[in-house]
Amino acid sequence: MDFQSYFPMWNQLTREQQAQLSGSAFQRSVPKGTVLHNGSADCTGLFLLVTGQLRAYMLSPEGREITLYRLFPMDICLFSASCIMRSIQFEVIIEAEKDTSMWVIPSEVYKQVMTQSAPLANYTNEIMASRFSEVMWLIEQILWKSLDKRLAGFLLEEAALEDTPSLKITHEHIANHLGSAREVVTRMLRYFQSENLVHLTRGTVEIVDSGRLSQIAQE
Repeated sequence: MDFQSYFPMWNQLTREQQAQLSGSAFQRSVPKGTVLHNGSADCTGLFLLVTGQLRAYMLSPEGREITLYRLFPMDICLFSASCIMRSIQFEVIIEAEKDTSMWVIPSEVYKQVMTQSAPLANYTNEIMASRFSEVMWLIEQILWKSLDKRLAGFLLEEAALEDTPSLKITHEHIANHLGSAREVVTRMLRYFQSENLVHLTRGTVEIVDSGRLSQIAQE
């Protein structure tokens, strides 16, 4: 993937600005499970995903996680450079869900070019607005959707991402995504199993009836 492909307004930058961004960027590869960014004090840089998958989540004072959104190839991770956005006052953790390779643009370089270029600033605001829209969607799900609907939707989404109905995933991992307790997720999965929607084995959730799960998620 070409570096400039990540920026649809690339041709609106001056040659000097293009050189600043591309010249400062470096490639980084990390294994699954690596925490790339941990809170607003950690201003790691802007991530441009080439391969793999990242997860952005928040951690409650009690240690409970909830996934805010995920990032895939050709996505830009802005919160890893949160220091360039002074209005961000909450802690976001960025973790690699799969082995991941990316371009990294140092925060100070990106901020400098952004202050010079209105097109880049506007594009950055568009990315920020998109991420906040995803967070607002999540809040709506938590407030208005019961856990069975959210769990059914999550299992279907995971099956689509992994391209298999047999998911190598723990109950605790699911709970972390949904912001719930592991025991609650386990009870709901056992209910799904009793209804012949899924089959549970150690470390695996196999979807048996995706049609009914889809109905539950959409009710």
